[in-house]
Amino acid sequence: MRKFLILGALLMIGFALPATAQKEFSSDIFQTSNGDLKITFIGHGTLMFTFEGKIIHVDPYKRVADYSQLPKADLILITHEHGDHLDPDVISMIRKDNTEIVLTKKCTEKVDGGIIMKNGDLKTVMGLKIEAVPAYNIVHMRRENMPYHPKGDGNGYIITFGNKRVYVAGDTENIPEMKALKDIDIAFLPMNLPYTMSPEMVADAAKAFKPKILYPYHYGRTDTSKIVKLMKGVKGIEVRIRDLS
Repeated sequence: MRKFLILGALLMIGFALPATAQKEFSSDIFQTSNGDLKITFIGHGTLMFTFEGKIIHVDPYKRVADYSQLPKADLILITHEHGDHLDPDVISMIRKDNTEIVLTKKCTEKVDGGIIMKNGDLKTVMGLKIEAVPAYNIVHMRRENMPYHPKGDGNGYIITFGNKRVYVAGDTENIPEMKALKDIDIAFLPMNLPYTMSPEMVADAAKAFKPKILYPYHYGRTDTSKIVKLMKGVKGIEVRIRDLS
């Protein structure tokens, strides 16, 4: 009888662990003119910024984190409507009465409220300057004339934290609008074929707009050592690899 009780207790513990275990997320801290910016690397296309006492979630997604154990959002940025970037269940979980949400027009079909930004828009939200940058495919298609991410549907965002400009590209290729960017301090560029970019495409874009720090993200099973090799010797750009598969 005692054996069965012990076994039962172990099984209960075992079944409880997945529900309560939370991955430990790494983070980097940057000094800005308005205090520290903390960037927490959640995974996939998902990030969390902490700045001036505010929590900013980018594309929160339940498959990469237990959001019951993460702080609620003051601001949520959604790049586009695909399920691994727009997760209504998580948004409901981390949304407070005064949470602002910045999103695309297509996203409003799944999320009520929010501030719609289209490509090229510039708005100040909760004291942060936010620029919406186009995010789309040129080369990779679901089928003929049907890109994975059509032009005009999705956004990348440039968020200004004090004197630091952070670019989160969303799902995109190395498009002309990206390569024309200026004065980017920190850039998150997606690197997973066929949906976004190859390491070669990421390197091409980074060499064009020259962010001071480049984080490949949303890279799935892509070998991140390739982008490190491609950027070796490129002056003025530091490549940082974090767990954002």
